[in-house]
Amino acid sequence: MHRRTFIKNTSLAALGVAAAGAIPTSARAAGRIPGANDRIRIGVVGFSDRFRNSLGPAVRALAREHNVEFIGVSDIWNRRRDEAAGWFQEQFGSAVPTYRNNEELYEKGRPDAVIISTADFQHALHLAEAVQAGCDVYCEKPFAETMADARYALKVARASDRSIQIGSQRRSGTAYHAAHRYLQSGAFGDIVCVEMTWNVNQPGRWRRPELVASIRESDTDWTRYQMNRPKTAWDPRKYLEYRLFWPYSSGIPGQWMCHQIDTVHWFTGLPHPRSVSANGGIYLWRDGRKNFDTLTAVFDYGPLDDMSKGFQVIYSSRFTNSAGGIKEIYYSNGGEMNLNTRKVSPNGGLTEKFARPMGMEPNLVEPYELKGDVAEASANTGVDGMTLAHMRNWLECLRSREETNAPIEAGYSHSIATIMANAAARTGERVTFDTKRQEVLAGGKVFHL
Repeated sequence: MHRRTFIKNTSLAALGVAAAGAIPTSARAAGRIPGANDRIRIGVVGFSDRFRNSLGPAVRALAREHNVEFIGVSDIWNRRRDEAAGWFQEQFGSAVPTYRNNEELYEKGRPDAVIISTADFQHALHLAEAVQAGCDVYCEKPFAETMADARYALKVARASDRSIQIGSQRRSGTAYHAAHRYLQSGAFGDIVCVEMTWNVNQPGRWRRPELVASIRESDTDWTRYQMNRPKTAWDPRKYLEYRLFWPYSSGIPGQWMCHQIDTVHWFTGLPHPRSVSANGGIYLWRDGRKNFDTLTAVFDYGPLDDMSKGFQVIYSSRFTNSAGGIKEIYYSNGGEMNLNTRKVSPNGGLTEKFARPMGMEPNLVEPYELKGDVAEASANTGVDGMTLAHMRNWLECLRSREETNAPIEAGYSHSIATIMANAAARTGERVTFDTKRQEVLAGGKVFHL
């Protein structure tokens, strides 16, 4: 869904945006559009495993082609700053300056653009902060874990001219683009259901016991880390294993579901679910975590003004048994589109046996292969192809100023869906979305932390 489509479905007034320029940005942003020969200076906000294993190598592989360089790293943990210095020395042959916080990065490093890979709940606020400092942004998913954060960051971004890429890398996968084109052709027919799973058997997923045992509060800035979350006493697990603890992360919805549910929004143009019901729990890995190890959510999607049309999305995820793995299958009355096999088939379509007695024609889609695959990673990067393609798209848009494959509206939409699923699972209520107030409602009441 592109910006123009999103605006048709979501009023600016509902988002609290009075007019462009309502949120002041740094004077550095004025007229800062890099020319063809200008070197783009990129800062890193959060030296995470995601950055060092994937995002950083992607930029390294593309740096010469796109004339970009890293100029500094901000991280509030002294260990990560030291690791960043060593990593850049090893990967690029020279260290980069490290900064104790983002203010130092923006004031001293003065980057043109930043890559944000901090804790889940910090993404939206860090994005808004970067835009106000005049920077273009690549921001990891999930975009936001609360509607208040999502609305604020969207408002700030829309009042600027900054180029923003949300880290939903499926939007740069060639097989996914082929699927989008196929659905738009009409050959598949109306979607009647979507099934998605993400299953692993990993008791250590998101656990970091050795780091938890070694870190001390004096090594970092716990107050700054908590940002706008309720202030609590120092807890190394909430700092390092934050994906296991709400309200620092929603866990399964924000980490995994947001990738897959984003394709629903992209393929259909629908901005968010009409309603969500969900259930789950901590059924096996009782290690002090608060976020579920098992979750199933059922979404109702369709036109907001026509409840007679629509389809279900059934999403399930578990940490306790890996059977089924990752699955993304779209169904129509005529068959299925399987994004794992990249094949369209008449499997499950309406056959002559059941159509003729009802005076109907059989409905079976023609077999079709979704041409293309994820982009190939450079041999020496170790980064997956979709992430490489996604980073390339952002770097290209920094100069062209065209809309990225995953603009901020994409992040806003996936956040609505993940927040709705989280609210439904935590409250046990059927959850809806108030389009006028842009609020998630559980049992008719606004869902808060």
